[in-house]
Amino acid sequence: MSGSWEAVIGLEVHAQLLTRTKLFCACATSFGAPPNTHVCPTCLGLPGALPALNGEAVRMAVRTALSLGCTIKEESRFARKNYFYPDLPKGYQISQFDEPFSEGGFVEYEVEESGERAKDAPPVVKRARLTRIHMEEDAGKNLHDLGGGSVVDLNRAGTPLVEIVGEPDLRTPAEAAGYLRALRDVLVFLGVNDGNLEEGSFRCDANVSIRPAGSSALGTRVELKNINSFRFVEKALAGEIARQKDVVESGGRVVQETRGWDEKTSSTFSLRSKETAQDYRYFPEPDLPPLHLDDAFVATLRASLAETPRVKRERFVAELGLSPYAARVLTQHPRVASFFEEAATLGRDAVAVANFIQSEVLRDVTTRGVDASFPVTPGQLVEILKLVSQGKISGKQAKELYAKAKGTTASPAALVADLGMSQVSDPAAIEAACAKVVADNAKQAEQYRAGKTGLFGFFVGQVMKATKGSANPQLVNETLKRLLGG
Repeated sequence: MSGSWEAVIGLEVHAQLLTRTKLFCACATSFGAPPNTHVCPTCLGLPGALPALNGEAVRMAVRTALSLGCTIKEESRFARKNYFYPDLPKGYQISQFDEPFSEGGFVEYEVEESGERAKDAPPVVKRARLTRIHMEEDAGKNLHDLGGGSVVDLNRAGTPLVEIVGEPDLRTPAEAAGYLRALRDVLVFLGVNDGNLEEGSFRCDANVSIRPAGSSALGTRVELKNINSFRFVEKALAGEIARQKDVVESGGRVVQETRGWDEKTSSTFSLRSKETAQDYRYFPEPDLPPLHLDDAFVATLRASLAETPRVKRERFVAELGLSPYAARVLTQHPRVASFFEEAATLGRDAVAVANFIQSEVLRDVTTRGVDASFPVTPGQLVEILKLVSQGKISGKQAKELYAKAKGTTASPAALVADLGMSQVSDPAAIEAACAKVVADNAKQAEQYRAGKTGLFGFFVGQVMKATKGSANPQLVNETLKRLLGG
């Protein structure tokens, strides 16, 4: 059996909320602490310990759902999801099952294209529907050492999560990666998740099946668990789609199961047969009352929402004149976007600010989660660019001045005076420098006059080299054109 196949992909994302304490107790949620030091009777599920819902987690979850276009339900309930696993000390996970706090919604995403022509082309925006977003607590973590032993770290048990369940609207691995990038950006810009795939605070399970092209029926789906990078998501989905095609075309039948991804062999491997909802045995959580979210509460949170990254990119292009590529670069992190906006507000030329941030500043920016550190302040950056626009320093000197200003609170104008870095704008001095370069390169001058005008950049470079980059570029260009032109 052979033919043309279409993949059907739906993603389930678990995102840890950036609260200081866990979902149902006062234990800290910080990452990297010694094992089993952030635990208490409640998150360990000891007899007599009762859960108390974290209000900040609720606010973060609702803001997430509102930003993704979900409908907020006035009443929702928590349930016990019963199953046994070593990192689940209670023997059940408190989650929302048949009555989640939100439903519907969508993720708008872009599929990245390669090539120079695609670099500055307006992105093609696609939309994938969401089924629901609900709250639940995280489980602990199993740690395996090289000697073959295993231990359980329960610091993570009880950390608040939102599970974002997507409809099977994606068709390619590239679309899945674009969806995940867009979703992570929304959460990070909201400040509700740090987007760290490596540490597991943003985790993805992918459901994938294949069907004959043009068919509306759904095939047997396979779940790929806990893939921890966008690149691996693409590779794992591509590998699993290829595996399913081989199975079907060789006369076999795809089995519903959970599989993992092996980067070394670039293939998926079976973990277990797929459980169903009935296998988990949900029933209402008796220790938590229904969650009520009234209209006033939801309206207050809706009013507090900031721009999504995609809306911000569109505004940077439409109102500030940035290229689509520059807008994408400057909205890859919320602190970078804020740094640019503050500098653009202080300065007059947003495009010049964007270009300097991309070419110089970003290489020195350090990000971790929703935080970032910058080598200069927006005010220092704008002052450097003003010195260029006023003709006091050249573009090359601006880069040198930036290097001197990094990590200091010094005024760039004061540094220029202290370092004797002022731009040479004396017509006589520039005339002499240009005349010497033309005289020293008589052969190239004759070639230029004979029509080889591409050599003009050579002469400009020689003058700037001779003046150590301090010559006024505009005067250099005007003088060279006059001297070379006869």
